[in-house]
Amino acid sequence: MSDQSRRPHKPHKPHRRPQKDPVRILAFEALRAVDERDAYANLVLPPLLRKAREKGDFDGRDAALATELVYGTLRRQGTYDAIVAACVDRPLREVDPPVLDVLGLGAHQLLGTRIPPHAAVSATVELARVVLGDGRAKFVNAVLRKVAQHDLDGWLEKVAPPYEDDPEDHLAVVHSHPRWVVSALWDSLGGGRAGIEDLLEADNERPEVTLVARPGRSTTGELLREEAAVEGRWSPYAVRLTEGGEPGAVEAVREGRAGVQDEGSQLVALALAHAPVEGRDALWLDGCAGPGGKAALLGALAAERGAVLLASEKQPHRAGLVARALDGNPGPYQVIAADGTRPPWRPGSFDRVLVDVPCTGLGALRRRPEARWRRRPEDLDDFAPLQRDLLRTALESVRVGGVVGYATCSPHLAETRAVVADVLKQYPDTELVDARPLLPDVPALGEGPDIQLWPHLHGTDAMYLALIRRTG
Repeated sequence: MSDQSRRPHKPHKPHRRPQKDPVRILAFEALRAVDERDAYANLVLPPLLRKAREKGDFDGRDAALATELVYGTLRRQGTYDAIVAACVDRPLREVDPPVLDVLGLGAHQLLGTRIPPHAAVSATVELARVVLGDGRAKFVNAVLRKVAQHDLDGWLEKVAPPYEDDPEDHLAVVHSHPRWVVSALWDSLGGGRAGIEDLLEADNERPEVTLVARPGRSTTGELLREEAAVEGRWSPYAVRLTEGGEPGAVEAVREGRAGVQDEGSQLVALALAHAPVEGRDALWLDGCAGPGGKAALLGALAAERGAVLLASEKQPHRAGLVARALDGNPGPYQVIAADGTRPPWRPGSFDRVLVDVPCTGLGALRRRPEARWRRRPEDLDDFAPLQRDLLRTALESVRVGGVVGYATCSPHLAETRAVVADVLKQYPDTELVDARPLLPDVPALGEGPDIQLWPHLHGTDAMYLALIRRTG
């Protein structure tokens, strides 16, 4: 009899089906959409959450956890990638993207939440079994057990270069921003370690939802009756929803009488509306109006003075969003689909013109954290000609004595002051208007005459505004 035949028979261990966790599966699906389809989490997540609620899979706490897992993983992706890279025996580019998404979710639970380590590992491994299979789940288990050996501070000491040796790379790893973005933001701030660290930390904080009460259609008093609603910091039309308030539950928002709009965007519209013009003040233009938040506020402010707003947007579907935002405006307005660089209106037609130009969006990294990983330095070269063309058209569209507002949701100098300086060289009959006195209650607006808002100083997106008057 062989040795093998004398061994006692071991009963076969039954295969255990992985436990499906709706919260983590939804978070994984959202991350895959961001990676595979270049989608934005703030557009992908709400319908996924709505569907889960309709199926009865989710309650409010589940939705809050799923939201935290998605946004936390995206915001800290650079930091978590550096940590995971120290725990695997191959370059990260050789690890399948779905596996990296699961590892990122696990790393965030271990290092960025209060979930107990054993629960974070086991829940993530179960997720891996469901979405990746048993083989890759073992890999996930092995990596996360290494990640769990240190807390976040301990890992940063290991994977981030010392500040003294490489300040930009240190900040990039510690605060989870690409190095080139750290460098650009630092240049825009004008130096100093404290300021850049405060800004990068603010980019990683979850922003409050800010509403705008559209004049003539709603009031801040109405919005402040909502649960967890408080006054805005700077705009007289702003109300903030604290504690994760849901704007879709606000009646005025559902009816279009109020909207979701960052306070920085409101301030840009207010500054343009308050800028002094010489002579008539009857016709205003929003030359890059989609998706319609600034147009709705400008339209209401124009109506208070008996002025008319023309809202122009190149993309027809975005022009439809503008029309929806303006529907119910208390005064006359018109929405058209037109290319702002080849306008259908005559030169010198308008008294006030706003161009909030397409840009890299580096000023809104709090709201769209994935944008920091998607953008590249060469994107600046792609936007530059369009930004200059739109500003030129705006200057030609305004009459002598009228005012143009050039705005971007980016603090990058190549998209702000460089554009304005280059274009104004071609238009000697113009002058910069000091925009700071137009927002007298807002501190730390910069050296002027333009305005730069900051998340860490103002609690807004990093909006930029230059006001320019035609003098001849």
